[in-house]
Amino acid sequence: MEVGPGPLRIQVVSDGRAGMENQALGLAEAVARLTPAEITVRRVRWRAGFDALPVGLKAPWMLDPAGDAPFPAGGEPWPDLWIATGRATLPLSLAVRRLSRGRTFVVQTQDPRQDPALFDLVVAPAHDGLSGPNVVTITGSPHRITPGRLAEAAPAFSARLDPVPHPRVAVLIGGRSRAFDLQEDHAAALAGRIAQTVMAAGGSALVTFSRRTPEAARTAMTEALAGVPGWIWDGEGPNPLFAFLAAADHVLVTEDSANMAAEAASTGKPVHVLPMVARKAPGKFARLHADLGARGVTRPFDGTLPDWTYPPLTETRRAAQAVLEAMARR
Repeated sequence: MEVGPGPLRIQVVSDGRAGMENQALGLAEAVARLTPAEITVRRVRWRAGFDALPVGLKAPWMLDPAGDAPFPAGGEPWPDLWIATGRATLPLSLAVRRLSRGRTFVVQTQDPRQDPALFDLVVAPAHDGLSGPNVVTITGSPHRITPGRLAEAAPAFSARLDPVPHPRVAVLIGGRSRAFDLQEDHAAALAGRIAQTVMAAGGSALVTFSRRTPEAARTAMTEALAGVPGWIWDGEGPNPLFAFLAAADHVLVTEDSANMAAEAASTGKPVHVLPMVARKAPGKFARLHADLGARGVTRPFDGTLPDWTYPPLTETRRAAQAVLEAMARR
């Protein structure tokens, strides 16, 4: 595929939720670290009543004008590379190849639950079991974590984090999903175990919650961890997640999120997996954690904080290389 002179023009498209946007943006940033590029971000949404329609029945005129316009207008050039994530973007990704007349290389992350041949490339988690000639499988999901990004994030929060004692334990809490739940009693018991472990080690806890964390579970965990040195982020102000990962000696992550597991695995620090309440057979999440365990990244949380090492995962960079190679072949 030939592109115009100058930096590669990359457009990132998602519904704006952090977990979705960070996958596409993380992959775009990884591409930009390999070749000069300019990245634009578009957050799209569908009008009420149209969002639930099947992918094949949606048309761009159904988009909510309060969101960003996904396609160029007024003579603007088509992007060289389109990277999208999530169900909301699928009708648009399918349209781009046709509307751009092949000028835009279309990459979809996650399993699109559509024929992968409809896209130029699909970057999918290995635990989804998707395969095909234009499918690149990676452990976990693309993300924005790199050693350099963590180092850049740390100084902004140093006044708050430098005084807290070691071992510092980053605690990344997910929440309710189709496969898992975080009920109040389970959350309280889990936080109690974490508090006991951190206090016994003379350390501190750096806690963040997901937008999926039920409010009752968040309250129960906050109360149980209130007496532990550290920082329980309440969602106000700049997000300290990258600084938490930079400062941490250990990372605890709930088993419900491929994104959080992949981010933690990129640090090279011991990653302890926290159990959730299963709503159905864990399936793909069991495969993900088996993969991470086999790589020496994770171990189940057992109430202790043993140290171990492993080569940090660089799957987002590998996916970015695959994107550029596929673009060069086309």
